[in-house]
This record gives sequence, structure tokens and C-alpha cells, in this order.
Amino acid sequence: MKRILCLGDSNTFGFDPRSYLGSRYPADVRWTELLRRAGWEAVNCGQNGLSIPRPSAFPELARLLARAQPLDGIAVMLGSNDLLQGASAQEAGVRMEALLRWILEQAADTPVVLIAPPPMCAGEWVQSPALIDASLRLTAEYRALAERLGLAFADAGAWDIALTFDGVHFAPEGHAAFARGLGEVLARLPARRP
Repeated sequence: MKRILCLGDSNTFGFDPRSYLGSRYPADVRWTELLRRAGWEAVNCGQNGLSIPRPSAFPELARLLARAQPLDGIAVMLGSNDLLQGASAQEAGVRMEALLRWILEQAADTPVVLIAPPPMCAGEWVQSPALIDASLRLTAEYRALAERLGLAFADAGAWDIALTFDGVHFAPEGHAAFARGLGEVLARLPARRP
């Protein structure tokens, strides 16, 4: 079975928005576990509330990458929390580029997939049309960034991801749809260079 490190926020962690204490969905609901059906073991590095790490966090990320080896891929899906905290899609794109360039320096032989989160929708956490627009623009920013850096790109907005009442977090059926979509992307990844 191939092994992929999944760096993300609460949707990677598997947060269940019906809980109030940061609880997560059962393992058989979370997309990171469902990837096993596509032949991938996920090293789940999702954290509730995580925004795109700044350079000050890179030493900890380096330790995380070292502990996770060997890896056949790295998937990165971040940016929603940056938007929720007031960053523009362009600002999130700049932060993501710095992170990805660092990852490429650390793991040059490992294929990297940049995932644009599914666009937000109106809900308890998303009450501004401007925030929804920013989440749509983030996809375009990430698509251009992946092309510029020569990375695989995945648009989760094309996978019909069901979101919950808050407009941000995946519903159980959203996790299943995400796992199917990402599994198809991972099937096209090149092999890790020896």
C-alpha cells in the first residue's frame, strides 16, 4: 500500500461539527481512512483551525516529514481558515507558495498534490457573500500556483462535496465524495523517485 502525508485543517482531521469539543467523525467516515480503498495509507496531519503555516513553523513540519517517511506522496489542503481570518485569496496563495516551495526543497523526490478546498456555502460560519467569493477565487489561485510549480492539482469543488450547516465542514457523505475524487487524482501521480 502506498503512503501519503495529508497536511490540512479540520476537514483533514475529520472534525465533526455536531460536536463542541473538537471531536472527529469515526474512522470509517473520514476521507483519510477511506483512501485505503484506493490503495493509500494516509498519515493524517490535519489540525482543527490550522491555517497555512508560516516559515516559523517549518522546523516542526520538517520533523513531521521526517517521522512520516517513507512517503509516496504529500497532499496539502489548507486556506479556508486563512480566508475565515480575513486573508484574501491572493494572500492565501502567496502563503501557500512559500509553504510549497519549502516542501519541495525538503521532499524533492516525492510527488505533491495541491488541493483547492471545496467552496464555502452560506451557513452559520459563512454569512458573507464576499467569503464565498473568496473561497471560489482561492481555487483559481491554487490552480495557477500548481501549474507554476509543476505540481498535481485537485479541485475539490468539482467533487460535489456535501457541507454541513456551518458552510465549511464536510458532512459524512462529503468525506466519501472527497475520498473518491482524491483517489482518482492519486491514481495518476507519478511514482516517487528512488
